[in-house]
Amino acid sequence: MSHYFAGIDIGSTMTKAVILADEIIASVIGPTGPEQRILADKVMQEVLHRAGLPLDALTYIISTGYGRINVPFADKQVTEISCHAKGVVYLFPQARTIIDIGGQDSKGITIDATGKPTNFIMNDKCAAGSGRFVEVIADSLGIELDRVGDISLQSTGPAQISNICTIWAQQEVTARLVEGTPVPDLIAGVHRSLADRVARMVKRLKVQREVILTGGGGKNKGLLRALVEQLGEEILVPPEPLITGALGAALLGKDLYEKARAKNETLETKPRILETVKIL
Repeated sequence: MSHYFAGIDIGSTMTKAVILADEIIASVIGPTGPEQRILADKVMQEVLHRAGLPLDALTYIISTGYGRINVPFADKQVTEISCHAKGVVYLFPQARTIIDIGGQDSKGITIDATGKPTNFIMNDKCAAGSGRFVEVIADSLGIELDRVGDISLQSTGPAQISNICTIWAQQEVTARLVEGTPVPDLIAGVHRSLADRVARMVKRLKVQREVILTGGGGKNKGLLRALVEQLGEEILVPPEPLITGALGAALLGKDLYEKARAKNETLETKPRILETVKIL
């Protein structure tokens, strides 16, 4: 009989869910809205639909992320630091440093040979140190967020963005655009500005190879290039950089179950109830 484990990661801008057995069975990514409990139900229903499983087929469910307490059907809540470390090491066994750039914060995590976090640092006080910085500038330039990476790579000379405040940087970029600075140079300058802040933060942890980039920032080729330049290190990116936290949560659930079974113990689980909502 197969056992299935689920991880659900409610982040500031995106909610992710993963189901696995011996390998990943299904995953889902959806936007985080104000009604996190409904969104958690919706994402779980969608990932179950993709996996072809009923809810009661899940042996154990762990929630993580800043909204983890808003998942009533989760059996346990675990911090995102532990879950990101677990998920990244599953994909990259030699990983020692994780850089996670999300919509509202950025994190640096160092891990040991067993995959356990040894230290971490986080910027969650200012949008200029997160993916929100790029999003705001892209919006002011009328560029879709998923295009900024490719546009940035067309730059022949990144513009110097001197303001470290998102609002003032937005006005600075607009003024430089009026002056005739090419859009690719402006976007590349924004990426360099964000990469500089993230790199200075992460360097306080003493960066070790392999370095892995996760979160929405992992989907931005221009930001990846800027980070490589700032750190002077090769940086690897998971096939889907948004799901490492949810993946790690599912893996931790599997570990807990296997340890309990080895001791002939039974894990306590929550009632398997989901509100019926339209799936993604």
